[in-house]
Amino acid sequence: MNNGAVRACDGAGTTEITATSSLDEAAAGLGTEMVRFTRLIAAWKQRVKHDAGAADRVLLARLVCGGDQRATDLAADAFLDLSTVSRQVRSLVERGLVARRPDPEDRRGSLLTATEAGRARFEDYRRQRDAELAGILQSWSPQDRADLIRLMSRLNADLAERQHVRPGPGGDQGTTVEQGEIRR
Repeated sequence: MNNGAVRACDGAGTTEITATSSLDEAAAGLGTEMVRFTRLIAAWKQRVKHDAGAADRVLLARLVCGGDQRATDLAADAFLDLSTVSRQVRSLVERGLVARRPDPEDRRGSLLTATEAGRARFEDYRRQRDAELAGILQSWSPQDRADLIRLMSRLNADLAERQHVRPGPGGDQGTTVEQGEIRR
């Protein structure tokens, strides 16, 4: 466990970040921690990659939290390629976790819906994630936990605004691209 000191690598060495650090130093510190966080999340994903449910989580979360959607909207919502989503949706439908129904606004298309079994699977995934995070946060003070959530939410909102992305329904499950936007 670290002692709470945050350091930034600026190429010439490391600088400890404090409340008196400049904006540029704070940005460097945040950048260093974001890179580290991204690597740790990638390692976490790699660990659960062999879990058959890992690929289902994002799509089920978007359908449970965001409601019925067309496959194209689901792909944009999850920041995934439509061909990837189509393959995964086919598997979800075959396993009874997602159902297709005609789109009442355009009968040529179909809407995807999480079934009761899909909702139950999503809740299982959420409970597993929350239990792992609770284990990590157990030694943190209630104030530190609340501060982390508040600041993470603020950072996500600012990042989304900067990227012209709006938070999706359910907030913690991803983001939604504004209609007509080009994702890069």
